[in-house]
Amino acid sequence: MSQSSEEDQKLVEELHAELAKLKVSDLLLQTLYTVSQLGYHRLSGEAGDLDQTRLAIEALKAILPVLEGSAPPEALRDFKQVLANLQLAYAEAAKDQA
Repeated sequence: MSQSSEEDQKLVEELHAELAKLKVSDLLLQTLYTVSQLGYHRLSGEAGDLDQTRLAIEALKAILPVLEGSAPPEALRDFKQVLANLQLAYAEAAKDQA
């Protein structure tokens, strides 16, 4: 086996080991964080896109119930607050555009 193939194989094995440690709930919590940040970013300025913010809100509303019982309650509480705040900010931005 060439050195490059051995390095590739080692990298694949390391990735598999990391994936084995990762929990779906952890990935979903990270997804909630990323989606909420994008949703806020799309509210104003040059990046303003209310359709994308609405999509972020709907994604948060869909994922949060799935995590009940699988993620720390305080994390879910915080993301529910983030969702409420994003919904309020969206409503304000939509009103300003009208």
